[in-house]
Amino acid sequence: MNSGKKPLEPVSPQSTARGTLGEGVLKRIPVFFYRTDTGNEPVRQWLKAMESEDRRLIGEDIKTVEFGWPVGMPTCRPLGDGLYEVRTNLPANRIARVFFYVDKKQRMVLLHGFIKKTRTTPDADLDLARANKRRHERGMQ
Repeated sequence: MNSGKKPLEPVSPQSTARGTLGEGVLKRIPVFFYRTDTGNEPVRQWLKAMESEDRRLIGEDIKTVEFGWPVGMPTCRPLGDGLYEVRTNLPANRIARVFFYVDKKQRMVLLHGFIKKTRTTPDADLDLARANKRRHERGMQ
């Protein structure tokens, strides 16, 4: 007997943001490293200079944002003017921050990363992230 309703179709791993990478899950927002005019990628270089466990933990938090965007606290926090931070707790009571913004191509552009040494975010780090954001936006026009 047909109730007039269309039967439900099975959900494929491609159509959902849940699951594991091996299941073909789509990213909600792909990561892109900000590149300077000289071709340097500051966040990639910063990550490569870290110990592997720190790099893995930061990468896990970035991946959480990629696959779960939008993500709130405690992993991600808005800083205003379209700037966000990925927040990672590292061993030995250290805290890492990676600043990013979402560009007009809907990419998570990693602008600046650092290890926090004070309770507040240093103005110099925020200013650098904002300057990188402006340069990236100008380059996209």
